[in-house]
Amino acid sequence: TTMLLNSASLPGGCCRHKTLLQLLGPLLSHSKLYSSYRRPGAEPEKKTLWQNADFSFKKGFDVLKTQLSLLKEETQNHLVGPEGRPLSQYLLEQTKVMWEFRSQEDLNKWVISSDVEIGGKSEVYLKLGRNNQGALLYGTLNTEVPRDGETKYSGYCSMRAKPRLGSFRRKKYYDWSNFNSLYLRVRGDGRPWMVNIYTDPYFSHQKDDLYNYFMFTRGGPYWEEIKIPFSKFFLSSRGRVQDSQHPIWLDKISTLGFTIGDKVDGPFQLEIDFIGLLNDRAHTEEFAYETYDKNTPV
Repeated sequence: TTMLLNSASLPGGCCRHKTLLQLLGPLLSHSKLYSSYRRPGAEPEKKTLWQNADFSFKKGFDVLKTQLSLLKEETQNHLVGPEGRPLSQYLLEQTKVMWEFRSQEDLNKWVISSDVEIGGKSEVYLKLGRNNQGALLYGTLNTEVPRDGETKYSGYCSMRAKPRLGSFRRKKYYDWSNFNSLYLRVRGDGRPWMVNIYTDPYFSHQKDDLYNYFMFTRGGPYWEEIKIPFSKFFLSSRGRVQDSQHPIWLDKISTLGFTIGDKVDGPFQLEIDFIGLLNDRAHTEEFAYETYDKNTPV
């Protein structure tokens, strides 16, 4: 193997190992090839970089075996019906719980972020609630703008579910076309939140598009059940509401999240018991906002 790698040559005087690392990276285990840093005073390595590499073909075969088993399971579920259930049961379903929080494993399906990523000072944390019933999202909002000369606004915290992945790390999407409303059981502190739904972008320039709607919590010691029809969600991109609006593609849902950014400094908290879907037959609205052609025909 070493002779093969050393004999590899690329035109233009490029470094061989930098290009081959992109191809062989998944097979490397505990390799020092990813860093050329050497502590001051330390002697240089006498061995070549490729001699220090540890190619873990066993790890590669184990990953392949795992992904093939996932592919087999997906194929079997597809033959049974949508999401591995009979078609009759799938079509008659009226309610469905998508996320509930009863263990640390349930929390690991979510990620949190704040304006610290852009130099802000807000803090956000996520943990299980009392008696392991529900998720507690809490922290402190700080609207102080970073002194970098570029950032104009700051002060947000968010929580988002991790996107689904299929076999061989393929993107998988939720199909919510049988439902028309989002159903949540939450307990907040009276502050407003933004509910965000991410869909599969058809074009690359749509990667920042998401659908939003406001969720107002009333505060106090009591839980509240909130129903938000999907027809109420409006399209935005990079924080700006778009002129051209259209309904959500419910068969291409990527993930869902919550954001707080009401420009009020101070602590916040939101408890979430579960997040589900509801097919409300009394709700017949298709889309709550005006749709029109960008180029109106003369």
